[in-house]
Amino acid sequence: MRRLRKNFTVRRLLKETSLAVSNLVYPIFVDECIDNKTQIEHMPSQYRHSPKSIVNEIDDVISLGIPAVVLFGIPKIKNDAGSSAYAKNGVVQKAVRLLRSNFNDSLVIITDVCLCEYTSHGHCGLLREGMVMNDKTLSVLAKIATSHAESGVDIVAPSSMMDGQVLRIRDALDKGGFSNTPILSYSTKFASSFYRPFREAVNSKPAFGDRKSYQMNYANMKETLREVELDISEGVDMVVVKPALTYLDVIRSISDRFSIPVAAYNVSGEYSMIKYASKNGLLDEKETVLEVLTAIKRAGADIIITYHAKDVAGWLNEGT
Repeated sequence: MRRLRKNFTVRRLLKETSLAVSNLVYPIFVDECIDNKTQIEHMPSQYRHSPKSIVNEIDDVISLGIPAVVLFGIPKIKNDAGSSAYAKNGVVQKAVRLLRSNFNDSLVIITDVCLCEYTSHGHCGLLREGMVMNDKTLSVLAKIATSHAESGVDIVAPSSMMDGQVLRIRDALDKGGFSNTPILSYSTKFASSFYRPFREAVNSKPAFGDRKSYQMNYANMKETLREVELDISEGVDMVVVKPALTYLDVIRSISDRFSIPVAAYNVSGEYSMIKYASKNGLLDEKETVLEVLTAIKRAGADIIITYHAKDVAGWLNEGT
């Protein structure tokens, strides 16, 4: 076998895990406060997009063969209720209609269903006396998901980690005539240190406290499997593990145990670490990114949500 490993052609033949462009989903930030795309400070090569610039961005995404994007909205108005998240002319709703009219069915559009980008306090649910109200938040999440479906989205992705969110959203979509709209649920979203660049990008850092009361303890595996099992019982179509790189064992366990598509979110902190290390000559960016994403795929992820998607698609299309 040692001789075979030295032969590049044979090495490719024996490769057990293959990363493909079709596995990738590209996250995009849509900001209704700007007229042109704006660089995100701690996420090199990532931008907040205006309704004008997002069309050109999607042109690039489609030309690279990337099949799907997930949209995150940055609204002009934030309040305690996060009401702009479900407004008919909200930032995401307008973006979905724009992309659907320009690209029809050539792109799978996924939308984030959460409140953290829209609330003045930065938490993922409604608050009372500083505590997140799980059950009252569910009705708001259902309104957000329905408004996205009405705009023409393909898949809704609830990420708030509220108990019962899948059941409530599924019921609302079915009653609204959107029974064919799938739910990609963040079943296992951990209270992680790797979200900071994202929170800066969308200005969603909690004004007080943290999200540990509703996001998962990164020390727990049994709880993880219970959460996935509950979401499946509520009618979820696909599940997300977030973050990805430090949770490969979680991805593997879910993939082995459940017959459901598994997505892994290679999050902003994971992305920025590689970018900064590469910029300072500590890592080879291309080799490192391909290694990381292949490891995520090897662990059992069917879908990889990653800010590296455009670069990876270019490398793969060149025959890397």
